Amino acid sequence: MENLGILIALFFLFSSSTSLHPSSHTNLQNHCLDVQRSALLQLQHHLYYAPNFTFSSKLELWDPNTHCCSWKGVTCDALGHVIGIDLSYQNISGNFHSIFNLHHLQRLNLAGNNFNTTLFQYEFGKLPKFTHLNLSASCFHGQIPVGISHLTRLVSLDLSYQEDCYWRNDQNDVSFDYPTLKLEKPNFKILIKKMRSLRELYLDGVNISSPSSEWCETTSLSLPKLSVLSMSNCDLRGHFPAEFFLLPKMQRIDISGNSRLMANYQNFQLTTLWSNLVELDLSHINFNGSIPPFHRSGVPNLASLDLSWNHLSGSIPSSLFTLSTLQTLSLGYNSFSDYQLKLDMFFQLSNLRLLDLSNMSLLIGSVG
Repeated sequence: MENLGILIALFFLFSSSTSLHPSSHTNLQNHCLDVQRSALLQLQHHLYYAPNFTFSSKLELWDPNTHCCSWKGVTCDALGHVIGIDLSYQNISGNFHSIFNLHHLQRLNLAGNNFNTTLFQYEFGKLPKFTHLNLSASCFHGQIPVGISHLTRLVSLDLSYQEDCYWRNDQNDVSFDYPTLKLEKPNFKILIKKMRSLRELYLDGVNISSPSSEWCETTSLSLPKLSVLSMSNCDLRGHFPAEFFLLPKMQRIDISGNSRLMANYQNFQLTTLWSNLVELDLSHINFNGSIPPFHRSGVPNLASLDLSWNHLSGSIPSSLFTLSTLQTLSLGYNSFSDYQLKLDMFFQLSNLRLLDLSNMSLLIGSVG
């Protein structure tokens, strides 16, 4: 019996030692390096919050007595290098210069903050490993720096919606005429021509003021992997060029709100190249003439189509009602000759969840 007790004690001792070993090994692997912790603590020191900020932020939870790989919003690799920082929607201001001492950083998300400054002071070229950069809706303004064009590994770039911010001037008066980001030097072509890995590009509200022949040709030739293009309200101008249809991996396109961008039936060449397209927003542009034929064979996966607030006329083509995958359709505020559309026509779209026919007259009755 005494020997049995010794065996049981040895069993529990062995079990506890083996169960502790993997976790201690994991902690050693993910332990934050001192130089990484120092850079993050500098970041914590140089960022601050708006006076009306009430809930605990990620930065406030960063405890210097714990290793930084465990801090909220921080991601490390197995060697303790910081590779990701997510401080989105923390209502923070200040500067983030110390981030550029994190030479292994791949992902940075500072969206939804209140920096109220330009991007010129930041050395983006020092972080060539960047794959994801999100600075949207953070009150940046002025020229987009050329350093961003050196981030050749970028998969996703989001600089959108800076104009949604309001800012305070030296007299603490609230101003809603916010100076937004712009692309002049570098221009759009220089910014993206080396980003061959880019899959998602969000520049909504950036003042590009570029002719369509430039940005469309550059996009189609320089970004072969692009699947999301969102450039609403960018002051794009000129005619809708054919090069736009040479992007076979596109899943989502939003170029709405560019009232000086002209398009018509002849510009549209929907082919099987857009077989992956899920969302298309062409609202609030200078789109005139008839609706182009949206055949199911050309856009078999299209779920959302917005052609509202244009100058479209003529009849709504029957091919539109073959798009059985459509869930959202917006055609309002156009000038169709079908003054009274039969509502039952839209019942053919069996997956439709949202239908916008604002400022159009409908006749309730059967098709035909």
